[in-house]
Amino acid sequence: MTPPNTVTLLRILLTPIFIGLLFSSDPLNKQFAFAVFTIAALTDWYDGILARRYGIFSRFGKFFDPLADKILTSTAFIGFYFLGYVKLWMVVAIVFRDLLITILRMYAEYKNQQFDTSSFAKTKTALQLLIIYFILLIEVINSTTTYSNTIGAEVNSILTPFVIEISMWIVTLATVVTGIFYLVNNRKTISLMFK
Repeated sequence: MTPPNTVTLLRILLTPIFIGLLFSSDPLNKQFAFAVFTIAALTDWYDGILARRYGIFSRFGKFFDPLADKILTSTAFIGFYFLGYVKLWMVVAIVFRDLLITILRMYAEYKNQQFDTSSFAKTKTALQLLIIYFILLIEVINSTTTYSNTIGAEVNSILTPFVIEISMWIVTLATVVTGIFYLVNNRKTISLMFK
């Protein structure tokens, strides 16, 4: 297995570790969850650097790199639903859109068809990561007495449930809209793929 693909596989393997730590009752484990998610997110950046620097590109990487991203972020949003931070319909919309587009991209690659990406999709990804970090920060602070008695009050006064809900509305809307853009811009490719 090539170095970039190993890094991609690491991102997938870190996902269950992240969610297990997130649901732990130990405050220290929640801090580790924050760290593990950060490492997993950075692997997305690092595997791309390795592939470009050494010219190592493979079908495995094209298939599984985007899938690994969606597994990580979708798992985080599902976890946040069970922790009571986000609404179910928002999670369903985000996960369905991300998995649908990822599967279509993978199938297009398999069929040697060009699947155009959207520049706005990068903004969507950035927004998703931002809200994930906001919620992780709140979870870590609220689970740790030391933090909750000091900076916790300040953070909670800024990242209120209302702010989180509005942010999730924005993220959900951006996710759905970019999904529609993908389908519209690639409608000819999609029709050819299923002929």
